[in-house]
Amino acid sequence: MNQLLETTTQARPIKDDDIEFVLDIFKRTAFIRAFEAKALALSKTSPPAIVGSMHLCAGQEIVPLASLAALRSDDKVISTYRGHGWALAAGLTPLSVMAELCHRSAGVNNGRAGSAFFMAPDQRFIGENSIVGAGVPIACGVAMADVARKNGNVTIVSIGDGAMNQGSVHEALVFAAYRKLPVVLVVENNGWSELTPTKQIVSLERLAQRARAYGIHGTTIDGTDPIAVRDTIAIAAERARNGEGPAVIECRVPRLWGHYNRDIEHYRPKSDKAEAEARDPLSVIAKQLITSGALSEKDVARVIAEQEAQVESIAQDALASAPSNSDIAFSHVTGAAHSSNDDAKAKPPTEMTYIAAVNEALRAELQADARTLLYGEDVGASGGIFGAAKGLHRDYGDARVFDTPIAESAILGSAVGAAINGMKPIVEIMWADFMLVALDQMINQAANIRYITGGKATAPMVMRTQQGATPGSCAQHSQCLEALLAHTPGLKVCLPATPQDAYDLLRQAAADGDPCVVIEARGLYPMKGPVAIDGPVAPVGRAKLHRRGKDIALITWGAMLHHALAAADQLKKDGIAASVLDLRWLNPLDEKAIQEAVKSCGGRALVIHEAVKTGGFGAEVLARITEICADLPSLVVQRLATPDVRMPAAPHLQAVLLPNAEVIADKARNLIGVQKPVAA
Repeated sequence: MNQLLETTTQARPIKDDDIEFVLDIFKRTAFIRAFEAKALALSKTSPPAIVGSMHLCAGQEIVPLASLAALRSDDKVISTYRGHGWALAAGLTPLSVMAELCHRSAGVNNGRAGSAFFMAPDQRFIGENSIVGAGVPIACGVAMADVARKNGNVTIVSIGDGAMNQGSVHEALVFAAYRKLPVVLVVENNGWSELTPTKQIVSLERLAQRARAYGIHGTTIDGTDPIAVRDTIAIAAERARNGEGPAVIECRVPRLWGHYNRDIEHYRPKSDKAEAEARDPLSVIAKQLITSGALSEKDVARVIAEQEAQVESIAQDALASAPSNSDIAFSHVTGAAHSSNDDAKAKPPTEMTYIAAVNEALRAELQADARTLLYGEDVGASGGIFGAAKGLHRDYGDARVFDTPIAESAILGSAVGAAINGMKPIVEIMWADFMLVALDQMINQAANIRYITGGKATAPMVMRTQQGATPGSCAQHSQCLEALLAHTPGLKVCLPATPQDAYDLLRQAAADGDPCVVIEARGLYPMKGPVAIDGPVAPVGRAKLHRRGKDIALITWGAMLHHALAAADQLKKDGIAASVLDLRWLNPLDEKAIQEAVKSCGGRALVIHEAVKTGGFGAEVLARITEICADLPSLVVQRLATPDVRMPAAPHLQAVLLPNAEVIADKARNLIGVQKPVAA
């Protein structure tokens, strides 16, 4: 310890009023350092007691400890994947964190999360995030939920210096500034963007200078100074609570160890490592306390030894605890489907367009639950580019229905955060193609919440979007992407094809406890049909049989339903009775309805979709048919899809690619061995 002290610069004395605070910070810093050192050691045993990568926070411990000392106990915390210190500072028990690293049942998430992604929203620790920068949009949503409750809470979110270059962070700061959200963004700048020096890729001297571009407060401080961190965070939090918006606090910290537990730092100059060691906060604070007369060198050594012993005991308890039960690997992917308003009586059907039915469903959800939020690009004052939200901003106000910046990552990420924190957001992504710039927030974030927390937390949000080719739509506005989403465990995906389903399926999604994606068909928006509103809300996951036949089952979803129905009409003239099954929900998939439709048609089925053939969801449906109808004497099943091409804008070119009624009918005839009648 003496040698460590000698490597530091002369420390200034601590004011009397701050002695107790700094003593506590020193003790807790020593604990986190010992915790991280033990975790590192356990990852290097043979066999390793902790498997996989870990990103340890040695040198950065002061930031979470002093930050949370400045906040209220009910303020929320989101951290980077280098977040063990934040979790411990937030109040998670050291045993539960260590057990999680060791993949034990006593872990925060029963071993499902591991080092870089554990979470405990019920204990105010919204969680770590292993996707660089992804926690900042989520922080916006958590803060938005607290603003709605008017509880005065602040959300603090940490990122590394490299994350300041992520688009999601930029989008989130634009969003937070626009809504004046109570978010404090802490940038733990250790000088390294993973294995690359940050100064090599960023021309600014201070990363906090970027805050000015968003119109928000930013400052740079010494992240090894507990008083500076505490007081700066306290000021930023107070401003945020008072409605003055977010702040960016850049904390300069040393990186004492490698980027991760297996990093041998072959790329790092010795001088840089020596510089970091000279700024070791444990050493610096010890010297300050000695200079101030609060501790002797023996006291310092004793405190460190006590923390190391405590951590050793915790590690032994973690290792002695039972491994996670293998059964949990299968559970809590999604929750059980449920119905609502079971006793409600639907109003008599009225004729309305598909898009008007969407509007009625949105209005019903806003009316039924004050936790419902509706937002997206142009969703507020204008009512949306297609008019889905027409009149809702006027009737429910800007706090619940509002426009957003053109920032899909911020839209979806904030919905995730708001849902975790008790709200029921419904967000619009104008074109399905646009969600690709923010798919992380659906696949890596929303879909994981229930599973990782073992059902303790969920993200009951709805993403509305629309897809499909229409005359003149370019290749970036016409893709059908349902298979991409339905492939993800934890997401529920539906495609309403009628005005009634546009109403019903959106309400089903809003009532569900998991993240749901409602994919509408732009080409169907003007379609009119009878719609009964205000009736019972059925559980998600039910297909609908539109026609019952015995010769062939036409199985489809989305806009192709109407082509399948028209094909069934053509086939009927030829004496062929076709069933038409609209799956409606691709995840969960109604296997029972598929099985019944195929069996009733003697094992003959044609699966039709607008999406391109390769990797399309039709392949999954065919695979399920072979599994669930394996007892049939014979199966004759095929699929019909758009060829594997990009979608041209020219209507006459689209027409030769997209399945239509005539093509479907011809394919069905061929499948059952019936020739098309020759015209007289």
